[in-house]
Amino acid sequence: MTVSPFDSALTGPLLSDAETAALFTDRTVLRTMLKVEAALAEAQARCGVIGAGAASAIAAAAGALDPDPAALAARTAEDGVPLPALVATLRQAVAASAGDEAAQAVHWGATSQDIIDTGLVLRLRRAIGILDGRIAALVTALAGLADAHRGTVMPGRTRSQQATPISFGLKVAGWLAPLLRDRDRLRELKPRLLLLSFGGASGTLGALGGDGIAVEAALAEVLDLAVSPMPWHAQRDGIAEFAGWLALVTGTLGKIGRDLILLAQNEVAEVRPGAGGGSSTMPQKSNPVGPEALVALARFNAGMVGQLHHAMLHEHERDGAAWQIEWLALPQMLVATGAALNHAVALSGSLKVDAVRMAAQLEASHGLLLAEAASFALSAHMPRPEAQRLVKAAATRATATGRHLFDLLAETSDVPVDWPALRDPARHLGAADAFIDRVLAAAAG
Repeated sequence: MTVSPFDSALTGPLLSDAETAALFTDRTVLRTMLKVEAALAEAQARCGVIGAGAASAIAAAAGALDPDPAALAARTAEDGVPLPALVATLRQAVAASAGDEAAQAVHWGATSQDIIDTGLVLRLRRAIGILDGRIAALVTALAGLADAHRGTVMPGRTRSQQATPISFGLKVAGWLAPLLRDRDRLRELKPRLLLLSFGGASGTLGALGGDGIAVEAALAEVLDLAVSPMPWHAQRDGIAEFAGWLALVTGTLGKIGRDLILLAQNEVAEVRPGAGGGSSTMPQKSNPVGPEALVALARFNAGMVGQLHHAMLHEHERDGAAWQIEWLALPQMLVATGAALNHAVALSGSLKVDAVRMAAQLEASHGLLLAEAASFALSAHMPRPEAQRLVKAAATRATATGRHLFDLLAETSDVPVDWPALRDPARHLGAADAFIDRVLAAAAG
């Protein structure tokens, strides 16, 4: 039985991501915490806090240990964290191989949160590498689409109504631009997130006396993490910022999904996002499954990010309840982001663009998408309010009669406007090419 679609054998392939989810399996979590315990022993041996022999024994035992999560479950429920049970298991292994004195050096001067939070940071670093690689692949794919379709003219839509001509390349550039900013945000937040957590019982490293700062520096060096100005046990802004970034990424992708759903509607049919999904009863259906997942995952993360803001409300120097909210929410947000990026990369490689259908949509508007261009052309010969009045009246007649707007304007006014030359929608793309070029330059930078 599963209570989460992310862990379900049925819905996991649609909504989950095995690679990021693997970072949150019980065994991966325990292995990472054992790595931190081994690094702590090494750092303390460098500083002369424990003996080199004890550190070697701890590192060897931690590297070989593969505890059964089920064996730690009862005490985890009792203690509220898995670390005390894990430390006890590690001590037993060290005692068996190197004696009781070496075993007493395990977890010297640290607290459970030091090990759990630092283990989380190590796993988040790996997760960032995974997500960043997928973003890079998606940036490359979208940049190629934007460049290839800079001349593919289609109706622009504002407030769900046809507005003026744009290019499909410009629309794709609009999907790409915020993704580039998401990439910049990730680079900026990493130094605030990838920090060693090491403060001891109440954030003073009091058990280590005068060796605390030296051990902190050595441990950060062993794990290749930065050192924060002070222990951040109860300062969760870095985690909340990262959660916000995850929600921004899935929001960026959800916008793409929403556009694709609308463009793939039968009545529009300007794109086809991959093969589509079938119906249990309607053979003609080709449902936009991938885009739907992008929207669903974006909305999920938008709701979950608030939980990480609740988790910032730590009481005093440590708060078990707020901490547990992070355990509940953050893994799901990461897995959702990984899944969304997988869907987006797949869609970007399978998207079918129907340029003929886009041109037909423009033609079917009887020139109404060029009403703005018509009013500006007339404004060169008459006051703009008068030009707009003429165009609005002609637009009403074009809708009623099915005749082209420009033909009606040519009959209504004798001003010297070259109406046939203005009929090509591609002439009205304005600075679209320049905007595409700027986004592509940012993507290549």
